[in-house]
Amino acid sequence: MKHWRLVSLVSLIAVFLSACGNANQSALLPQGDVAKMQYDLMKLSTGIMVFVVAVVTVIFLYVVIKFRQRKGQEEIIPKQVEGNHTLELIWTIIPIILLLVLAVPTIKYCFELSDQKQIAKEEQKKNSIVVNVNAHLFWWEFEYPKQKIVTSQDLIIPVGKKILINLKGQDIKHSFWVPSLAGKLDTNVENTNKMWLKADKVGTYNGFCAEFCGPSHALMQFKVKVVSPEDYDQWLVAMKDAKGQATTADAKEGQKVFQQSCIACHAADANDSRPATARIAPNLANFGDREMIAGIAKHNEENLKKWLKDPEKMKPGNLMAGKYGNLTDQQIDSLTAYLMSLKVSK
Repeated sequence: MKHWRLVSLVSLIAVFLSACGNANQSALLPQGDVAKMQYDLMKLSTGIMVFVVAVVTVIFLYVVIKFRQRKGQEEIIPKQVEGNHTLELIWTIIPIILLLVLAVPTIKYCFELSDQKQIAKEEQKKNSIVVNVNAHLFWWEFEYPKQKIVTSQDLIIPVGKKILINLKGQDIKHSFWVPSLAGKLDTNVENTNKMWLKADKVGTYNGFCAEFCGPSHALMQFKVKVVSPEDYDQWLVAMKDAKGQATTADAKEGQKVFQQSCIACHAADANDSRPATARIAPNLANFGDREMIAGIAKHNEENLKKWLKDPEKMKPGNLMAGKYGNLTDQQIDSLTAYLMSLKVSK
């Protein structure tokens, strides 16, 4: 019976650990240069720790077996080695060597990944791709300053290209983290932090806030969509033309509701020229193309209507809750039709 309990426990643990195998959100399955460097450091440090544990375990077992007291045998007292300079040198030099083995690549990668001056210098290049990431309670804004485009929740980047990122917090401290593409870096209110990343494969990768920031910290998620260079260029062109204009009758009614109740905070024009401090709610220019509602629910009309009716229930502590009063069901239907029509993809 005990064996079956053990098997059940191991099986249960295996089920939980299986969630760690998602290539889109695991630091152990790197999909870009930065993530690979950090993964190499994790493997190196883990290897050193395993080596030390293995050596200590072997010595421990040797001593236990060698000097164990057998039946009828007198007590064995090992020879004392206090003051043995050779041993003291060995167990002092070995840790120093191990620390140097870990320190050299760590320092090298730290300078390579966090050289703020070098990143700022690369930003000045004509063909460089720069993204200003603004973190809010509890959502993410992505601004492409060279193209004068603003979007939110979905970061679109081309595959194989170096992306230079400027991080800033617009209310309190947050932390930008895309596990499979890059490590964590804080978004501070008082200064701008710089980092870079590059993706090796086309796909969608999950991003998170890694700094506790309030009741919906765990729900402050975003997507990094890696596309081909050609698709990226087409997306930029489409976004420049995204003005948030309704085309159908239902959408036009929804646009009126949007202009009456939402326009004070939200924008549906990707060419939003306001400073970041004035953009207090997500830009919705390409809302219809997104995969998630509020970064947490599947993108469909049903979830959008739930969000519009009660944002607090879906994302506690968000700043939209209760701001404009309750919309009628008809207004919500019209607004839903309008928002779902805001697409730039063909």
